[in-house]
Amino acid sequence: MVVIPQELRINHRIRIKEVRLIGPEGEQMGVVQTHDAMQKAQEVSLDLVEVAPSGKPPVCRIMDYSKYKYEQEKKSKEARKHQKIIHLKEIKIKPRIEEHDYQVKLYHLKRFLTRGDRAKLTMVFRGREMSHVEIGRKVIDRAISDLVDVGEVEKGPTRDGRNIMVFFVPRTTSSKKTKG
Repeated sequence: MVVIPQELRINHRIRIKEVRLIGPEGEQMGVVQTHDAMQKAQEVSLDLVEVAPSGKPPVCRIMDYSKYKYEQEKKSKEARKHQKIIHLKEIKIKPRIEEHDYQVKLYHLKRFLTRGDRAKLTMVFRGREMSHVEIGRKVIDRAISDLVDVGEVEKGPTRDGRNIMVFFVPRTTSSKKTKG
């Protein structure tokens, strides 16, 4: 269920002396007493809704409040439907990774990138592996070259303590067309 961010005051919840009234067709009706505005709304079987409480005097409109709420929820659902959620997926590897394990991790990275997610490849060094960082660097460089068809390097490779990290973004469709 979608909640309207600011709950509007309607009908008897409007406790101010006079309001600037807008009619059901959008016409200006001027500044009127609140009880007169409520009577006009009841005459046409609609609600009196405070649309701009910060105005001097506050602006109220005669409308069907339940229909208005329904349309607002519909708009927010439509906006959520068209947005793309991008996740950051992380894969961790070690410098002495076996070939099959490397291929499995590479497959997962390719799957993340083709799905449209960002990916982070982290090389983790443990113990004495820190004295041979170049071995891990070769594995990272190999991964970058293997992923060139589905992803681009966004940032990296950067070293952070005992880790080397590379961030990948999916390759754009325009660069896929020029490639193939």
